[in-house]
Amino acid sequence: MDLQKDPPVRPLGAMENLEKQLSCPICLDMFSRPVVILPCQHNLCRSCASDLFESQNPYHFSGGSFRCPTCRFEVLLDRHGVYGLQRNLLVENIIDIYKQQQEARCVEPPSKDKDDKEPRCKEHEDARINIYCVSCQTPTCSMCKVFGQHQDCEVAPLLLVYQSRRSELRAAVELLAAGSGRVQAAARQLEDTRRRVEESGNQHRTRLAESFDLLFALLEARKAALLERISGEERGKVAALRELADQYRAQLQVCAQLQEKLRQSVERCGTAELLLAATQLLREAQHAARDAHLERPAPRFHSMEHLRVDTREVEALLARLDFTREVE
Repeated sequence: MDLQKDPPVRPLGAMENLEKQLSCPICLDMFSRPVVILPCQHNLCRSCASDLFESQNPYHFSGGSFRCPTCRFEVLLDRHGVYGLQRNLLVENIIDIYKQQQEARCVEPPSKDKDDKEPRCKEHEDARINIYCVSCQTPTCSMCKVFGQHQDCEVAPLLLVYQSRRSELRAAVELLAAGSGRVQAAARQLEDTRRRVEESGNQHRTRLAESFDLLFALLEARKAALLERISGEERGKVAALRELADQYRAQLQVCAQLQEKLRQSVERCGTAELLLAATQLLREAQHAARDAHLERPAPRFHSMEHLRVDTREVEALLARLDFTREVE
């Protein structure tokens, strides 16, 4: 018995599943001609694809892109836009066959199996849910409106409310698809901005390093020049002092020789000989005494205070060194 009841149920489930497969993910209705196939192998009504493309490309540039509402694959379009997408003739033929079968089923009287599948009211088991309570926002049956808890409520035909809600859901799907496209475009813009920030940071780090390297080179060159001036003055003063030292040594040698000559004259010469040589010896001694007053270095000859560098102004300038805002 079970095997005999199964066959009538299978076609109904298969047809419902087929209708689901033939429904557009944007309008939630069965595909309308022409049907286009995306590179990701998902299908859309061309009109829905056009609406989706228009929502994600408001400036109507040649070409463009939009995201598949099923898998979020980015569909790139050429200058023909959505009209450049290939039609899915197979799906269109399947829809035609499906509609023909549906029309044939509508001619036949409703079967008991279909009636059994209609939802029933929980309060009235024999009554089908066939109206919608607008006040309570819930489907109900006619018995509940006449005798039950929805007597004072506002009701509407179930099909009318179904079509209205379906249209609202369809609009919500389109709105979400457009919103998702805008969010993804903003995310791509953020990623591009992040990349540009990193590139700009690297570029300005390089510029700053080059600027400071140049400053270091200038300071090193100036330092070398000033050090050379100090060394030059040091060499000059040392040379002058050495020359004076040579003069002092020569004078000391002359004095020592004269002292020895005088000592020997006093010790070895007789009275007459000493008197004859005394005048010349005294003259030489006086001359040597006069030459002993040699030139001496000026006071603070050793000082090089005039070569001190005042870096306070440069230090203050470096302390104020900062970035300048360039007008782009």
